[in-house]
Amino acid sequence: MKDVHVGAVQMVSGDSVADNLDRARALLVTAAQRGARLVLLPENFAHLSDRGSYAVAEHFADDGIPDDVRQPIQAALRRWSKELGIWLVAGAIPLLERSDGTPVEGKRTRSACLVYDDAGQLSTRYDKIHLFDVDVADAAGRYRESNSIEPGTHTSTVDTPWAKLGLSICFDLRFPELFRALATQGAEVLLVPAAFTHTTGQAHWKTLLQARAIENGCFVIAANQGGQHSEKRRTWGHSVIIDPWGDVLIEAGEGEAVIIAKLDGDKLGTVRRNMPLLNMRRL
Repeated sequence: MKDVHVGAVQMVSGDSVADNLDRARALLVTAAQRGARLVLLPENFAHLSDRGSYAVAEHFADDGIPDDVRQPIQAALRRWSKELGIWLVAGAIPLLERSDGTPVEGKRTRSACLVYDDAGQLSTRYDKIHLFDVDVADAAGRYRESNSIEPGTHTSTVDTPWAKLGLSICFDLRFPELFRALATQGAEVLLVPAAFTHTTGQAHWKTLLQARAIENGCFVIAANQGGQHSEKRRTWGHSVIIDPWGDVLIEAGEGEAVIIAKLDGDKLGTVRRNMPLLNMRRL
């Protein structure tokens, strides 16, 4: 792994795709100006609504060249990564097709994390596997993502000029077997774009992120939504970058934020040599 400055963008996204894209671009410009070469956006950065995202879902530009009118989110991502010269990991957006081009049945979508290189080329896609079907003691009370989202079925890693990335989305964080699979596939940096609720985030967010870093000997970059989106929806924020020893390199509070940290390749090598967990597994 090579040293690299990375960034995580924290947002308080709402109903308007146009407004959210304007805010996302401004925050990405800040990250790039502060030296980040790889930047992570949060889950649902382009649209977060109590009504769901089917109305703004896009067809997947599987050729990597989206249409500005029909696929404005993907077009913006491709343009920003090229203009800013960054590798851009786009949290999660709603797509109407699976990665093989087949349509999702019913009024459901795939929640997809897209990775663009610094030339604006789509490098990989990951579809959220674990869906948030839980009851929470907050104003919403009940979340059922499976009503509007079809789960993905495959893990995803991608090589960059600095490190291999392992992809996840939000609720995936609670399933350590996914992250162990990513690590055994060579991931050195684990990415967690999220919209963790305020209640569950306050209880478990940082603990789970540090555990995933420690048990896999990986850096973790986590970009969360962070504020009041509606009367029923409040997210925790506290986007964070963690090293393979579990130390927090930088952490945001709530509200919009950009956090930047240097990932030290030597630190990852030292931790993995001294604590070779991936080579010591018995099960």
